[in-house]
Amino acid sequence: MTRKVGAVIAADGAVVVAAGAYALWPAGTERHQFQGWVEANQVFISPDEMGRVETLSVREGDAVKTGSQLFTLDADLQRAAMAENEAALVNARLAYERAKTLLKGNVGSQKSYDDAEAALRTAEARLNSAKTRLERRSVRSPASGVIQEVYFRVGEQVQPGRPIISLLPPGNVRVRFFVPQAVLPKVQIGDRVAVSCDGCIGDLVASVNFISAQAEFTPPVIYSQEERSRLVFRVEAMPEHPESLRVGQPVSVALKQATGVSHARK
Repeated sequence: MTRKVGAVIAADGAVVVAAGAYALWPAGTERHQFQGWVEANQVFISPDEMGRVETLSVREGDAVKTGSQLFTLDADLQRAAMAENEAALVNARLAYERAKTLLKGNVGSQKSYDDAEAALRTAEARLNSAKTRLERRSVRSPASGVIQEVYFRVGEQVQPGRPIISLLPPGNVRVRFFVPQAVLPKVQIGDRVAVSCDGCIGDLVASVNFISAQAEFTPPVIYSQEERSRLVFRVEAMPEHPESLRVGQPVSVALKQATGVSHARK
């Protein structure tokens, strides 16, 4: 195997040395190598309503499963609303049964019965809403992944929509790199690319799942000294082992040129 090391220039001018892609393809196969980095779409988990954090069940770095308990907020107001709507539902049912009995006895009117029935349905809907609000004070993980950040601690007040926890599911990790327009025809959705970085395990592979339809100028965040092309297209690939990569990590990506055979690794 051969290995290539290239200089990577960050936006602030700092130089980071990123390992080039290992020669994962057979000898004699034409390869195109580009610099890129690891990105991820984190899931930010926030409460529906304002409240005070009552319990925290996770810490940064914890691996959680779908449905795992994350945190709870104080629920005094929601419990009070639940009790109030339960009492209202009881009264609405009594009024409905009374109106129903009177209508059967030809004493009450159809309008009174219809009004009582509508009031009963409204009371049931309000109770269901109050129950949902109470249940949502206890928040569970929407997906499996690793806890990245905990932004609020027990006892702190949180506004609705403000994230308390950020979660990174493995499927949300992407390798992003930029390909010159001259090489773009050689890249197809589903192609497998070799990914390497300093300290990473060997034979990291990702599958191309996105190719930008619009060209852009070489991004200032990261680029190699060897790639002088100004007009590039953004490409993203999903790594087969996302747990081996870290967000923000500079990587090198090697493409294999199609020669009438499958793009898959030999």
